[in-house]
Amino acid sequence: MKKKIVYIGNQLSQSNKGTLTTLDTLSSHLGTEGFEVVTASSKQNKIIRLWQMLQTVFIHRKETSNVLIDTYSTQNFWYAVAVANLCRFLRIPYIPILHGGNLPKRLKRTPNQSKKLFNVAKANVTPSNYLLQTFLRAGFSNTVCIPNTIEINKYPFKSRVGVLPKLLWVRSFAEIYNPFLAIQIIERISKLYPIATLCMVGPDKDGSLQKCKEFAEGKKLPVRFMGKLSKEEWISLSSEYDIFINTTNFDNTPVSVIEAMALGLPIISTNVGGIPFLLENRKDALLVPTNNKEAFIEAIVYLCNNDSLSKTLVKNARKKVEGYDWEIVKHLWIKLLNE
Repeated sequence: MKKKIVYIGNQLSQSNKGTLTTLDTLSSHLGTEGFEVVTASSKQNKIIRLWQMLQTVFIHRKETSNVLIDTYSTQNFWYAVAVANLCRFLRIPYIPILHGGNLPKRLKRTPNQSKKLFNVAKANVTPSNYLLQTFLRAGFSNTVCIPNTIEINKYPFKSRVGVLPKLLWVRSFAEIYNPFLAIQIIERISKLYPIATLCMVGPDKDGSLQKCKEFAEGKKLPVRFMGKLSKEEWISLSSEYDIFINTTNFDNTPVSVIEAMALGLPIISTNVGGIPFLLENRKDALLVPTNNKEAFIEAIVYLCNNDSLSKTLVKNARKKVEGYDWEIVKHLWIKLLNE
């Protein structure tokens, strides 16, 4: 008999505002490993979404062996609190999966709710050593690290001969990811390199997309806005670009960066949150301070003038990310869920 798992999170990938999340990928992977996985919720309305999350846990309470709960640092944190409260009442083991790069501040801001949520969890799973260290220091000894995973064979490695300032940005358009910084970067770099281009992939979350579009159109900047693309579409698109830029203000272990590592794109990223635990400056990426346009521009120019460094970065990044392949990571999940 298959073990049943209920996986709770925001399953909004079918909407224009949603991208594939860990819920989508991990639930599919676990299904192939013999688990029965029930997910919630895909509802757009937040109140209805919360109700469906709670309802799903309650309906499947008798057969469920574990409840997985995607846990973020902002408003969605309260979904996790509500679902965990119900799990404790029903005596169902639950496992928060820690995604929010700003969760360290959440622990300090709401200590009582955080203790209730994390202390009695079967385990708290973090994809990064950044949050692992933070949670262990905060006293949550039931925290383990299981990396975000990809299927490495779906990411063709492209060996680039020479690097041009053809920039790729992949993320949701939201202020915490600072997409407007990418626009400021291309405005400046295109003056140094007339061939420079920027492609931005992702759905709008909070109106940031319109702000970026209006500025780019007003300045007649060489920017392509692709909107939401499927995984296969943006992987194919990536072959047209030479540098991946990650401009975020807060982060944990972004899958888009892991994917760029697999594809052979040299990466320039802010050194926030879990990023320095994922990437090592000048070994497998170039890391720069948060919200620093000049530092990004210097890094882009440096990469364009140092082909040997670029080749070293992408080679090391690909080697590292091969350890994130599902065929390796799955054993950690299977062991935890069978305990």
